[in-house]
Amino acid sequence: MKPLLLLSACTLALSTAAGCAPSGPPKARAALDCPATQGDLERRSAAADGKSCVYTSRDGDEVSLRLIPVAASYQATLQPIEQELQGELQTEQQVAEAKAASAEADGKLAAAAPETSSAAAEAARAAKEAADDAVGQARDEDGDKDNTGSGAERAHIDLPGIHIDADESGKADVNVGMVHVNAGEDGAVVRMSRDVRLRGEAFSPEKRGFRATYVLAKDNLKDGWKAVGYEAAGPKVGPITVAVVKSKTGERHDIFGDVKRLVRRNAGV
Repeated sequence: MKPLLLLSACTLALSTAAGCAPSGPPKARAALDCPATQGDLERRSAAADGKSCVYTSRDGDEVSLRLIPVAASYQATLQPIEQELQGELQTEQQVAEAKAASAEADGKLAAAAPETSSAAAEAARAAKEAADDAVGQARDEDGDKDNTGSGAERAHIDLPGIHIDADESGKADVNVGMVHVNAGEDGAVVRMSRDVRLRGEAFSPEKRGFRATYVLAKDNLKDGWKAVGYEAAGPKVGPITVAVVKSKTGERHDIFGDVKRLVRRNAGV
């Protein structure tokens, strides 16, 4: 309803919607607006210069909101943040050590309660057998869907704006519009980036803003994180607002909703 009212006002005043186009770029944000709470997020600290603030949730999620200047391009500005997040991935040696420590802890627990451990192991075996039976039955019913002759089931879809390539091992590459998903047995990487109009420029022919999302939902993240990533937006020339997210639950639909609202509040998109 509001866009219609605004369009009517422009038409009456200037006889054209183009008359409401901005005369110049919006004023660049100098400091973040960090409310005490945003949904389930609670502010824990804020920098004196207004360039950053930190939020946490009751589930242990952490969000670092940052205001960052742009030098070459916003894409180049986001690259170091992606590298920072990729640093949360454990090396193969760290994964092996973590598995060894977990196995040792499980062994101690089994020694302390052998009957309980035995019952749990038996239940786990029964569940696995049932799952294997269900998968085998589904394959028998569906038949061999392999188009390559290798015996592995594959799905390949190539349509305008939609590209999907997946196989039964869990690997998948999905591209739908500006959303890109690369998934495998150990998790997934999600990317999204698109041009948007800045706030107050609804009728501008040029999209001078952007929105971007990057998520690592992997099994080998450090410190018990289930997913890490960022939500970013703002004028392409900067400064841009970036929320770096680390989630204990991996429930992106919960925490990222609050994060997006924080970013849009500051990014002017």
